Amino acid sequence: MSSTNRTVVVTGIGATTPLGGDSASTWEGLIAGRSGVRTLEGERFAELPVRIAATAAVEPGDVLPRPLARKLDRSAQFAVIAAREAWADAGYTAPAGEDQKIAPERLGSVIASGIGGVTTLLDQYDVLKEKGVRRVSPHTVPMLMPNSPSANVGLEVNARAGVHTPVSACASGAEAIGYAVEMIRTGRADVVVAGGTEAAIHPLPIAAFANMMAMSKNNDEPEKASRPYDTGRDGFVLGEGAGVVVLESEEHAKARGARVYCEVLGQGLSADSHHIAQPEPTGRGIAAAMRNLLESTDLKPSEVVHLNAHATSTPQGDTAEVKALRNVLGDDLDHVAISATKSMTGHLLGGAGGIETVATVLALYHRLAPPTINVDELDPEIDADVVRGEARPLPEGTVAAINNSFGFGGHNVVLAFRTV
Repeated sequence: MSSTNRTVVVTGIGATTPLGGDSASTWEGLIAGRSGVRTLEGERFAELPVRIAATAAVEPGDVLPRPLARKLDRSAQFAVIAAREAWADAGYTAPAGEDQKIAPERLGSVIASGIGGVTTLLDQYDVLKEKGVRRVSPHTVPMLMPNSPSANVGLEVNARAGVHTPVSACASGAEAIGYAVEMIRTGRADVVVAGGTEAAIHPLPIAAFANMMAMSKNNDEPEKASRPYDTGRDGFVLGEGAGVVVLESEEHAKARGARVYCEVLGQGLSADSHHIAQPEPTGRGIAAAMRNLLESTDLKPSEVVHLNAHATSTPQGDTAEVKALRNVLGDDLDHVAISATKSMTGHLLGGAGGIETVATVLALYHRLAPPTINVDELDPEIDADVVRGEARPLPEGTVAAINNSFGFGGHNVVLAFRTV
């Protein structure tokens, strides 16, 4: 099929997060302003400087059959659960080919992870040291590969147009969705299952992030630890889970009578080229990604009424993002309702762009912006309209929303969506 510029829409959503084991319970938690951050129990976390995390509300082992679960890293388990929900939500009843509404050769899978199977790698190394070579699982390599979530989702739905795994730290999930959009627009696929997943709640990653001074150490009040935009914010809280969407060409969705959540306008990309871990303080790279979005789509700043911010609860990162927003949107930023959902879910690293895309899609679909919790005293440098206290209705008519995701290494990804 020749190159085209087809309209892309969202027809299915799925999630498993610290707020719920599916997209409905996750959305309910977001709208209620409920925190998913908890104290980490167990001896292996007892001596860590950070003893809190946003753990999954529903254990994947309680959902997946044991023979399947034991062959998947936790990150892939989350991805498969979210993808199954999204696939069914889109109206598909079987893998491609068996469900005649989509051919395998026209279906893709793009599921990202920032770290991959880190818990498998570390746990199996412990097995090697403590129990010997013969006790190491033969499934270890397929489990720890960063492409394992996308590959396993591809196997689930019988995707043959391409199975991909972009890795760009905390921007990975959003970059996966942007890549999926391009797969459809260029004619390589009609449908793509896309999103992000992460499962890195393990003593080593936590100790490493803590020693970087990147994480909140508010162990005494877990639910208040993630506080984007607050003057007392002191770092992010690690989360786990997955968010997945089914993207589809508009003509394919119409032909099969699919329910459409919203249109995907496109993506904006840039790189800071500043520091491997620190954000560029003026927001230069973020602004460049937003300008790339505006230049490559027909989105007008006046259409944007909602933004799901990257807003990790770090002192420098939160302000840099808002500076970039004001730089690019100008006075139009004043009518944008900003939600920082990491205040409730924690930071899912490579999975963040996935679950925050689900949240952005549902915000447009229900015309309701989730609140940002724990903002007791708004940082005076945050020159923007942050939704606080309660969820806020969004305007009627044709409106748009943006989801921001940024990652270590200076990766910037901005996704835009519009009501239909």
